[in-house]
Amino acid sequence: MYTPAYYRVNDPETLIPFMSENDFATFITHDGERPVASHLLTEILRDGDSLTIRSHMSRANPQWKSLGGRESLVIFGGPHTYISPRWYDHVNVPTWNYQVVHAYGLPQMIEDDAQTSAHLKFIVDRYEKTSGEYSLEKLSPDFVRKEMKGLVAFTLTVTRLEASFKLSQNRNERDHANIIEELNQRSDESSHAVAEAMQKYPPRRK
Repeated sequence: MYTPAYYRVNDPETLIPFMSENDFATFITHDGERPVASHLLTEILRDGDSLTIRSHMSRANPQWKSLGGRESLVIFGGPHTYISPRWYDHVNVPTWNYQVVHAYGLPQMIEDDAQTSAHLKFIVDRYEKTSGEYSLEKLSPDFVRKEMKGLVAFTLTVTRLEASFKLSQNRNERDHANIIEELNQRSDESSHAVAEAMQKYPPRRK
Protein backbone atom coordinates (compact mmCIF):
# COMPACT_ATOMS: atom_id res chain seq x y z
CA MET A 1 0.00 0.00 0.00
CA TYR A 2 1.32 3.42 -0.92
CA THR A 3 1.83 5.26 2.37
CA PRO A 4 3.75 8.56 2.59
CA ALA A 5 5.80 8.92 5.77
CA TYR A 6 3.42 11.60 7.09
CA TYR A 7 0.63 9.05 7.39
CA ARG A 8 2.45 5.80 8.20
CA VAL A 9 1.55 4.11 11.51
CA ASN A 10 3.53 1.10 12.76
CA ASP A 11 2.62 0.79 16.44
CA PRO A 12 0.77 -2.52 17.10
CA GLU A 13 -0.76 -0.98 20.23
CA THR A 14 -2.56 1.43 17.91
CA LEU A 15 -3.28 -0.87 14.99
CA ILE A 16 -4.69 -3.90 16.82
CA PRO A 17 -7.42 -1.96 18.68
CA PHE A 18 -8.24 -0.21 15.40
CA MET A 19 -8.67 -3.57 13.66
CA SER A 20 -10.87 -4.86 16.49
CA GLU A 21 -13.05 -1.77 16.39
CA ASN A 22 -13.42 -1.92 12.60
CA ASP A 23 -13.91 -5.66 12.43
CA PHE A 24 -16.11 -5.88 9.31
CA ALA A 25 -13.20 -6.29 6.93
CA THR A 26 -12.49 -7.07 3.28
CA PHE A 27 -10.82 -10.45 2.81
CA ILE A 28 -8.89 -10.83 -0.48
CA THR A 29 -7.42 -14.03 -1.89
CA HIS A 30 -6.31 -15.25 -5.33
CA ASP A 31 -7.91 -18.30 -6.88
CA GLY A 32 -5.07 -18.87 -9.34
CA GLU A 33 -6.69 -16.82 -12.07
CA ARG A 34 -7.98 -13.66 -10.46
CA PRO A 35 -8.38 -11.81 -7.12
CA VAL A 36 -11.48 -12.68 -5.10
CA ALA A 37 -12.93 -10.65 -2.22
CA SER A 38 -15.54 -11.10 0.50
CA HIS A 39 -16.70 -8.81 3.29
CA LEU A 40 -16.50 -10.64 6.61
CA LEU A 41 -16.75 -10.17 10.34
CA THR A 42 -13.39 -10.84 11.97
CA GLU A 43 -11.99 -11.63 15.39
CA ILE A 44 -8.52 -10.45 16.38
CA LEU A 45 -6.47 -12.83 18.54
CA ARG A 46 -3.19 -11.75 20.09
CA ASP A 47 -0.70 -13.99 21.87
CA GLY A 48 2.44 -12.05 22.74
CA ASP A 49 3.95 -10.92 19.46
CA SER A 50 1.75 -13.28 17.44
CA LEU A 51 -1.36 -11.85 15.79
CA THR A 52 -4.12 -13.98 14.26
CA ILE A 53 -7.31 -13.03 12.44
CA ARG A 54 -10.16 -15.52 12.78
CA SER A 55 -13.22 -15.37 10.53
CA HIS A 56 -15.73 -17.43 8.57
CA MET A 57 -17.69 -17.42 5.34
CA SER A 58 -20.58 -19.34 3.84
CA ARG A 59 -19.61 -22.72 2.42
CA ALA A 60 -21.64 -21.68 -0.63
CA ASN A 61 -19.04 -18.95 -1.21
CA PRO A 62 -16.43 -20.51 -3.55
CA GLN A 63 -13.73 -18.23 -2.17
CA TRP A 64 -13.03 -20.70 0.64
CA LYS A 65 -11.48 -23.02 -1.95
CA SER A 66 -8.64 -20.51 -2.39
CA LEU A 67 -7.68 -20.60 1.29
CA GLY A 68 -4.11 -21.68 1.93
CA GLY A 69 -0.96 -21.71 -0.14
CA ARG A 70 -1.01 -18.04 -1.15
CA GLU A 71 -0.53 -14.83 0.78
CA SER A 72 -3.87 -13.16 1.42
CA LEU A 73 -4.88 -9.65 2.44
CA VAL A 74 -7.42 -8.40 4.97
CA ILE A 75 -8.34 -4.71 4.80
CA PHE A 76 -9.72 -2.89 7.84
CA GLY A 77 -11.23 0.48 6.99
CA GLY A 78 -12.11 3.19 9.48
CA PRO A 79 -13.83 6.57 9.19
CA HIS A 80 -13.20 8.63 6.07
CA THR A 81 -14.44 11.89 4.62
CA TYR A 82 -14.00 14.63 2.02
CA ILE A 83 -11.67 17.54 2.82
CA SER A 84 -12.46 20.81 1.04
CA PRO A 85 -9.63 23.05 -0.21
CA ARG A 86 -11.66 26.02 1.07
CA TRP A 87 -10.42 25.13 4.55
CA TYR A 88 -6.77 25.96 3.82
CA ASP A 89 -5.07 29.33 4.08
CA HIS A 90 -3.70 28.89 0.55
CA VAL A 91 -4.84 27.65 -2.86
CA ASN A 92 -4.95 23.86 -3.02
CA VAL A 93 -6.99 20.91 -4.27
CA PRO A 94 -9.62 18.68 -2.61
CA THR A 95 -8.56 15.49 -0.85
CA TRP A 96 -9.89 12.68 1.32
CA ASN A 97 -8.94 11.81 4.89
CA TYR A 98 -9.14 8.18 6.04
CA GLN A 99 -7.74 5.42 8.23
CA VAL A 100 -6.98 1.95 6.88
CA VAL A 101 -4.94 -1.10 7.92
CA HIS A 102 -3.75 -3.89 5.60
CA ALA A 103 -2.98 -7.25 7.23
CA TYR A 104 -1.13 -9.91 5.21
CA GLY A 105 -0.69 -13.59 5.96
CA LEU A 106 -1.44 -17.19 5.01
CA PRO A 107 -5.00 -18.34 5.76
CA GLN A 108 -5.72 -21.82 7.04
CA MET A 109 -9.07 -23.54 7.44
CA ILE A 110 -10.22 -24.46 10.94
CA GLU A 111 -11.01 -28.16 11.14
CA ASP A 112 -11.81 -28.22 14.86
CA ASP A 113 -15.51 -27.67 15.67
CA ALA A 114 -14.62 -26.31 19.11
CA GLN A 115 -12.56 -23.50 17.59
CA THR A 116 -15.31 -22.67 15.14
CA SER A 117 -17.88 -22.64 17.93
CA ALA A 118 -15.67 -20.38 20.05
CA HIS A 119 -15.34 -17.96 17.16
CA LEU A 120 -19.09 -17.84 16.56
CA LYS A 121 -19.73 -17.38 20.27
CA PHE A 122 -17.32 -14.43 20.32
CA ILE A 123 -19.12 -12.76 17.41
CA VAL A 124 -22.61 -13.35 18.81
CA ASP A 125 -21.72 -12.26 22.35
CA ARG A 126 -20.01 -9.12 21.10
CA TYR A 127 -22.97 -7.86 19.12
CA GLU A 128 -25.80 -9.17 21.26
CA LYS A 129 -24.59 -6.97 24.14
CA THR A 130 -26.53 -4.09 22.57
CA SER A 131 -29.29 -6.13 20.89
CA GLY A 132 -30.78 -8.53 23.39
CA GLU A 133 -30.19 -11.79 25.18
CA TYR A 134 -29.63 -14.19 22.30
CA SER A 135 -26.75 -16.63 22.79
CA LEU A 136 -25.50 -19.87 21.26
CA GLU A 137 -25.95 -21.57 24.63
CA LYS A 138 -29.71 -21.15 24.32
CA LEU A 139 -29.78 -23.12 21.08
CA SER A 140 -29.82 -26.88 20.67
CA PRO A 141 -26.27 -28.26 20.22
CA ASP A 142 -27.52 -30.34 17.30
CA PHE A 143 -28.93 -27.21 15.64
CA VAL A 144 -25.64 -25.34 16.11
CA ARG A 145 -23.62 -28.22 14.65
CA LYS A 146 -25.96 -28.39 11.67
CA GLU A 147 -25.63 -24.67 11.01
CA MET A 148 -21.84 -24.84 11.36
CA LYS A 149 -21.72 -27.30 8.47
CA GLY A 150 -22.91 -24.47 6.24
CA LEU A 151 -19.86 -22.32 6.85
CA VAL A 152 -16.08 -22.46 6.62
CA ALA A 153 -14.06 -20.95 9.46
CA PHE A 154 -10.43 -20.02 9.03
CA THR A 155 -7.51 -18.23 10.61
CA LEU A 156 -4.92 -15.96 9.09
CA THR A 157 -1.62 -15.63 10.93
CA VAL A 158 -0.50 -12.06 10.30
CA THR A 159 2.98 -11.76 8.85
CA ARG A 160 2.87 -8.07 7.98
CA LEU A 161 0.83 -4.98 8.86
CA GLU A 162 0.68 -1.78 6.85
CA ALA A 163 -1.32 1.24 7.93
CA SER A 164 -2.13 4.64 6.51
CA PHE A 165 -3.86 7.15 8.78
CA LYS A 166 -4.20 10.10 6.40
CA LEU A 167 -5.38 12.84 8.76
CA SER A 168 -3.91 16.06 7.38
CA GLN A 169 -0.62 15.61 9.24
CA ASN A 170 1.09 17.26 6.25
CA ARG A 171 -0.73 20.56 6.85
CA ASN A 172 0.37 23.45 9.00
CA GLU A 173 -1.10 23.90 12.47
CA ARG A 174 -3.57 26.58 11.40
CA ASP A 175 -5.00 24.52 8.52
CA HIS A 176 -5.08 21.37 10.65
CA ALA A 177 -7.10 23.10 13.36
CA ASN A 178 -9.45 24.67 10.83
CA ILE A 179 -10.14 21.31 9.17
CA ILE A 180 -11.13 19.84 12.55
CA GLU A 181 -13.44 22.80 13.20
CA GLU A 182 -15.09 22.49 9.78
CA LEU A 183 -15.58 18.72 10.11
CA ASN A 184 -17.24 19.15 13.48
CA GLN A 185 -19.76 21.52 11.91
CA ARG A 186 -20.98 18.77 9.62
CA SER A 187 -23.85 16.50 10.65
CA ASP A 188 -22.48 13.08 9.66
CA GLU A 189 -20.78 10.69 12.10
CA SER A 190 -17.87 9.92 9.77
CA SER A 191 -16.76 13.56 9.62
CA HIS A 192 -16.92 13.79 13.41
CA ALA A 193 -14.92 10.56 13.76
CA VAL A 194 -12.24 11.86 11.41
CA ALA A 195 -12.09 15.13 13.35
CA GLU A 196 -11.63 13.18 16.59
CA ALA A 197 -8.88 11.05 15.05
CA MET A 198 -7.11 14.14 13.72
CA GLN A 199 -6.73 15.46 17.25
CA LYS A 200 -4.65 12.38 18.07
CA TYR A 201 -2.34 12.98 15.08
CA PRO A 202 -1.10 16.59 15.09
CA PRO A 203 0.51 18.14 12.03
CA ARG A 204 4.15 17.28 11.39
CA ARG A 205 4.67 20.29 9.20
CA LYS A 206 5.54 23.53 11.00
